Order: sequence, then C-alpha cells, then structure tokens
Amino acid sequence: MSSTGLENSSVIVTGAGSGIGRAAALRFAEEGAKVVVADLNVDGAKAVVEEIQAAGGTAVAVVGDLSEQAVVDEVVSTAVETFGGVDVLVNNAGIMDRMSATADVTDAEWESVIRVNLTAPFMLTRAALPHMLAKGKGAIVNTASEAALRGSAAGTAYTASKHGVVGLTKSVAVMYRNSGIRANAIAPGGTQTNLVVTPDPRAHGPAVVGAHMHNIGRISTADEQAAVIVFLASDAASNVNGTIVPVDNGWAAS
Repeated sequence: MSSTGLENSSVIVTGAGSGIGRAAALRFAEEGAKVVVADLNVDGAKAVVEEIQAAGGTAVAVVGDLSEQAVVDEVVSTAVETFGGVDVLVNNAGIMDRMSATADVTDAEWESVIRVNLTAPFMLTRAALPHMLAKGKGAIVNTASEAALRGSAAGTAYTASKHGVVGLTKSVAVMYRNSGIRANAIAPGGTQTNLVVTPDPRAHGPAVVGAHMHNIGRISTADEQAAVIVFLASDAASNVNGTIVPVDNGWAAS
C-alpha cells in the first residue's frame, strides 16, 4: 500500500516524454498511480509508457499540442474514461525562449512561449477541475521556473510565462481550497534535461542573462525535480496549497 495516497489514482503528466515529466511519470507509476503520459513527441511518449508497463505499472499515451483545445479534451477524457477521473494534474510541458530582451522579442517568439508555457496549463486546469470538483479532491502541480522568481534567469517571454504560471497556481489554490483542491508549483533551477535554448550570443538579452548566471549552483537531475512534484501531489502535502517550491540548490536564496 502506497504511503503517499497515490495508489490507483489517475494522474496526468504533460511533457512526460522526456526530462522532468518522464521522471515524474515514472515516480507516480512506482507509487501505484495510473498515468496519462501526454507529450508532443510520439516516440518519447510511447517509450515512457512502455517503460512503465515493463516495470508492472499502468500508463497510456496521448500525443499532441497541449495548447490545442481538442488535445486538452483528449488528455482529460482519456484519464476519465480509462482511469476513472483526474486525481492529479501535473502541468510540466514547456519550451524555452531565445533569452531575448523585450525590444528584441518577435511576435512569434512571444506567442509560442506564452501559448505552451501558460495557456496550455490554464486550459488543462480548466478542463480537469470539474472532474476534481466532482470527487471533492484533487492536486495540481505546475512546473514554474527559477525565472518565475526573478527577472535574470531567462528572456522576456519565458520569464513572463513562468510568472504567469505562479499567478495561475496561486489563484487556483485560493479559489478552490474549500473544495478539496490544492495547487502548487515547483521552481526548478538548472536541471539536466533536453530543453533546448538557442540564443543569439550577439543579442542584448543573452549577454545580460549570462552575467547573472554565476549563482546558479549545482545542476539538478530530473529525478530530483520529480521527487518534489510527487510529494506536492501526495497526501504528505495535504495542507500545502498555493506554494512555489524552489528546487534549485539555493539559487533563489542567493
């Protein structure tokens, strides 16, 4: 019997085909949860499902762009129809910007980053909430960022998107705390993942951001981030709501 209270729970993890999302999906499965592995990458999503199943766990993949309503609906309906509801939603999928300063941000960069990093978590949360409310309980864990806590860890678009994730997390926590719903977020520092950054080294933004990166500290593993995600979703965190937890080896404290 799982001590986390996650056994037989229905868990959605986005961006679960690699990195922090993959590590979280594997940890939830180890706790006995049934996992919807949502990702844009079909090969990555299927590989994680196969890994979970090979270890004796239960998982199913949903592939698509999570900023599209049809994909959001498919993710949530899969959890409901296959696993009986939505007990935990982990909004982890995200993309980086080019470290662009405000004057250099293109419409395409802004709209892409905001759409994936902020609009998609909002849409998934909106879609999952009615099912959580029907059960009278649920846990939402968002992946924010060190860039959600300061203005010097990424470009304008990414920084704004992750500050928005913090606001979304806190709003949901307050709005639904009397309905049994908890919402929290992690704020990862430097982490070993396949998240790609393609800055223009001659541009203003990357030069400024680079000058502030000396306090970053030790780079974490994806599993270290996933451990905190699973904790926040578990019964062990039953009175933790509306918090943003830096998982950054003290970078936010420097």
